[in-house]
Amino acid sequence: FVTDPKLATNPFGGVDQVRMNPPRGSAALDRQAGPVDPEISFVSVQSSDGAPIALLANYSLHYVGGVPKNEVSADYFGCFASAITKRLGATAGTTPFVGMLSNGTSGDVNNIDFRDASPKRYASYEKMQEVAEKVADRVYEAHAGVEFHDWVKLSAASASLTLNVRKPSQEMIQYFADLKNAPEESPRHRREAIYAERIENIMKAPDTVDVQLQTIGIGDLGIAAIPFETFTETGLELKAKTPRKKMFTIELANGSFGYLPTPRQHRFCGYETWLGTNYVQEDASEKIVEKLLELFESMK
Repeated sequence: FVTDPKLATNPFGGVDQVRMNPPRGSAALDRQAGPVDPEISFVSVQSSDGAPIALLANYSLHYVGGVPKNEVSADYFGCFASAITKRLGATAGTTPFVGMLSNGTSGDVNNIDFRDASPKRYASYEKMQEVAEKVADRVYEAHAGVEFHDWVKLSAASASLTLNVRKPSQEMIQYFADLKNAPEESPRHRREAIYAERIENIMKAPDTVDVQLQTIGIGDLGIAAIPFETFTETGLELKAKTPRKKMFTIELANGSFGYLPTPRQHRFCGYETWLGTNYVQEDASEKIVEKLLELFESMK
């Protein structure tokens, strides 16, 4: 949340209550808009003689960044894969091993403390490596206490869910129409042109979209798959309501349909809720949670 309206303007001529990536150390910063999920979940697979075969971890943090222009990186997810491989001793000459880190519900959580006006400066790739090493350390510490089983029940379920596509209001359409006739020197939001184009495309889009939801069971563990950048409070709600002993969610799985704010976050507005960043009905997160819980129940 920010207390200065000038920091919370949006491309639609309005003012939000919250701001993504506000100025560092600003006196206008009030409080964070949502919770975080500090839990790291993982599944470990080893051979009958104890050699590591694979490890899939899950953490609810947006990618870190710090990649030079014209370079491509797997970010801290790729760094983690290397780090956990070394910690488990799965190096050359051992049984082939695959280390993986999946994106949890991190649509509204990144790695920057905006209250700090003078943060540490990092070289390219340095911070993602730091995050990966910390995550790998925690996983390795917990791995020592893992109980392995020679057999577990495997199950899976999936379903298609039809969601309504959000459409611009007549007021929004008129706002962007007026902008086209406004003088070039008139005050403008820096993202107005981007969202004007997105609004035009949305007006031509179908009224509904079908998204694929999936649940997986590995023994007592449940895994949910959501094809959106999912807010942390949705992941926490699933963890609280799941019939499984433990569970985690992989976001941006089986598709990519934009951000998925909760109805509560839609009331605050902010970048992730803007039409053109979010595309589906405002209660979509609730419908997705309901459907995923049904899928988990069907796997009992």
